[in-house]
Amino acid sequence: MGTLTRKQREVRQREKALLGIARKMLIEQGYAGLNMDRLAEATEYSKGTIYQHFSSKEDLITALAVESSEQRLALMAKARTFRGRPRERVLALGLADELFVRLHPHYFGSELIIHMADLESRASSGRREAMTRQDQCVAAWLREIVQEAVEVGDLPGASISTAGDVAFSLFSMAVGTHLCVVNFPHVVEQLGVVSPPSTMIDNAQALLDGLGWRPLRSEWDYALTHERIIREVFADECRYAGLA
Repeated sequence: MGTLTRKQREVRQREKALLGIARKMLIEQGYAGLNMDRLAEATEYSKGTIYQHFSSKEDLITALAVESSEQRLALMAKARTFRGRPRERVLALGLADELFVRLHPHYFGSELIIHMADLESRASSGRREAMTRQDQCVAAWLREIVQEAVEVGDLPGASISTAGDVAFSLFSMAVGTHLCVVNFPHVVEQLGVVSPPSTMIDNAQALLDGLGWRPLRSEWDYALTHERIIREVFADECRYAGLA
């Protein structure tokens, strides 16, 4: 890939700046409060310049989702470098997901708005394809680990054909936890949940024990695995997030 020209760098920097302001507006004012006129008023750029980057409001919103997915994908890619048993590697992906939410809370909050509004269908084809590709990549990585667990005998109660079901269960637990934290914080507080991510991981571990995914918690010290993931993969990120 060739070096970007000065003009190309300027265009990218301008787009990144526009996305930063747009994300702040989306979080503070919601979907209805974000539009091209207000974005132009909040920046030094004209509507014409903004339309050079985003073909519509929906395209702008989808660009925010793509930016969020890129951040998550980068953390997930780092998690994949961890070497261990399949169940340990699931724990590494779980920590990557927790770090994404902790390090980029506004990214996740705006991402929920974007997905719930179902805006992708009205965005440019390029951005739709980028978001789909990124989401599918994360799903493929999770399913790949489940399939490996089946193949090496760590998950005797499952099969290659049901690997997607196991992966979906883990995925839905993570997303459901994040949804509760963002949309129902008072309920989470009322229930006395001090650390939703930690509770989610404990529940996921209970699910994996129930599925018979070896090694079981009675057979393995996953606290040591968690420490090793932090030390070998996410030392800097965990320090920034206050987890180390």
